[in-house]
Amino acid sequence: MDPDSLGAKLGARILRTRWMVRAPIWIYRAGLGFVFGSRLLMLRHIGRRSGQPRYVVLEVVDRPATGEYVLVSGFGTTAQWYRNVRADPHVRISTGRLRNAAATATPMTEGESAIALEHYIRSHPAAWDKLRGTIEAATGKPVDSLPMVLVRVDGVS
Repeated sequence: MDPDSLGAKLGARILRTRWMVRAPIWIYRAGLGFVFGSRLLMLRHIGRRSGQPRYVVLEVVDRPATGEYVLVSGFGTTAQWYRNVRADPHVRISTGRLRNAAATATPMTEGESAIALEHYIRSHPAAWDKLRGTIEAATGKPVDSLPMVLVRVDGVS
């Protein structure tokens, strides 16, 4: 999707509208996150300065193994959740029927992220086209690479 298209512009506006981006968090916290299935995940992380719990709902890019989730930072390395998990990798996740599970978030290398993104593009070309256009419209920058994080549920191997 062209970042100048109406769909990309609308998606970008939604991404910049705080209450709309945060609405899924309330659904997860009410115990209804299963309605989003396994394509979305709520990540509870700790603010690197405040020490307070923070929440974000993200798309799951890949599930390489049981209890593993690859998440993409559409706003790059400056996204607050990304900066927070780099400072403290101990997180909690909710997705599908899984609720508030302890997990560890590990930023992936540029090479690992590129491979994961390529896999996502091949597996979900239409979703990637929309996501790419929306991210480019929201950030004003072309998307050639995106940082990713591997989240592993603690105790699952």
